[in-house]
Amino acid sequence: MSGRTASARLLLVGLVIGLSGADLAAKAAAHRTLGAGRVVDLGLLDLRLGFNSGTAFGLGAELPAALILAIVGLITAGVAVFAWHEAAKGFSVMVLGLAAIVAGAAANLVDRAGDGVVTDYLHSGWWPTFNLADVFITLGAVGVLVAAWRSPSARAGVADEGSQQPR
Repeated sequence: MSGRTASARLLLVGLVIGLSGADLAAKAAAHRTLGAGRVVDLGLLDLRLGFNSGTAFGLGAELPAALILAIVGLITAGVAVFAWHEAAKGFSVMVLGLAAIVAGAAANLVDRAGDGVVTDYLHSGWWPTFNLADVFITLGAVGVLVAAWRSPSARAGVADEGSQQPR
């Protein structure tokens, strides 16, 4: 393994641990400070404690927590393996986006493992209550899409399709 690969993978792991830790610390703080219906007005957002037994937007809330853990765990592991392989190419926007997705998903998995629900604390009034891990997942997905759109191989594939001669 080259030094570049090792550095990119070390950065990937460091980002996943750091971002996951930030979210889990924020969730712990929300539990400590937002109990008994306390709301903190931040302007565009309120801090308000909530719990989600489902996945994104509460989907699957009626499913057993163990099933959600298993499915989300498998998806997270798959994304983590893909990120590990992408990091072998060097650090990039793609790897940064994948790190954010893995960190957010892992933090929500750790949170859910305790009691079957994910702690949410960011409330807008017009969007379902969410948490920092959800922000990481969303921003990571945007990063992955931008990286995929900007990649030379993606652009070449589109150009090649358009330049093919009919048979």
